[in-house]
Amino acid sequence: MLPNRATTRRHLSTSPFAAKVSESVRSFDVGERVSHDKEGLGSVRSVAPDGAVIVDFGGDRLVRVLPPFAKLHAL
Repeated sequence: MLPNRATTRRHLSTSPFAAKVSESVRSFDVGERVSHDKEGLGSVRSVAPDGAVIVDFGGDRLVRVLPPFAKLHAL
């Protein structure tokens, strides 16, 4: 049985495939209206120093969303 070795693949310049582009982390402003794929519509209440945002989805539903914000979209 082969050992499990975690490696990262490097892109060769001669490869016919495009290099994987890393997504830039989006930043949100306080008061900005957002849409979350699961939670629905809300507005950004605060932004934490680590980049996470606290989103108010109405009523008493405050949700902390962590970067890279795959399910959070600005309106």
